[in-house]
Amino acid sequence: MREAIEFLKNALIFEGLEERDFARISACGVRKTYQKGDVIVRAEESGSALFVIIQGEVKIVRNGDDGREVVLNILGPNDVFGELSLLDGEARASSVVALEAPELFTIYRKDFLALLNEYPSIAGSMLKTLARRVRKAESMIKSLSRKDAYHRVGFVLLQFADERGHIRNGKVEIDDLPVRQEIAKLAGTTRETVSRTFGRMERFNLITVLGNTVIVQDYESFRQKFI
Repeated sequence: MREAIEFLKNALIFEGLEERDFARISACGVRKTYQKGDVIVRAEESGSALFVIIQGEVKIVRNGDDGREVVLNILGPNDVFGELSLLDGEARASSVVALEAPELFTIYRKDFLALLNEYPSIAGSMLKTLARRVRKAESMIKSLSRKDAYHRVGFVLLQFADERGHIRNGKVEIDDLPVRQEIAKLAGTTRETVSRTFGRMERFNLITVLGNTVIVQDYESFRQKFI
């Protein structure tokens, strides 16, 4: 029980709740681990649950007109998904696919609506989450409209720096960066282009690549270059 309560405290959707509230919330959901590549929810399905990511990652995807997978977002620990179709009852607009064997906490629609009645502040937190996603989507659209793949990859890397980076000795360290193929899909380019772009950035001392960790050497300069 204590472990369940601790991860719920870190979920932004439940921010502002009291200690006593988390035991009630933890009793409303179930935990499940998925394997990499599992389709957690499919586009066009009706929304019947909200998901909180305990650990691991998922990607939000759609199929393009040519049948290729388009990655819209990658979510990690403490993020939530499924809230929009849960509220309006409409079909899901995108599919969600497991990355890195995520563990999720699932609250089904009936239980979640009861929680909203009991804890109205959750609705406010949901609105903040949706607003952040809209702003991020607008920024992504602006970035992807650029013809230069180099700047698109830089913008995606900047998003990861903002969302999961750690400041160490004046530099921003991004741990557990998604594989090049997923970054390529976010940037609307190819895996080979991402690798070449990373190499070019290293030569200009913009980043240092250590496996799936990337260190941005000067965040402010990097931001000015790729925002």
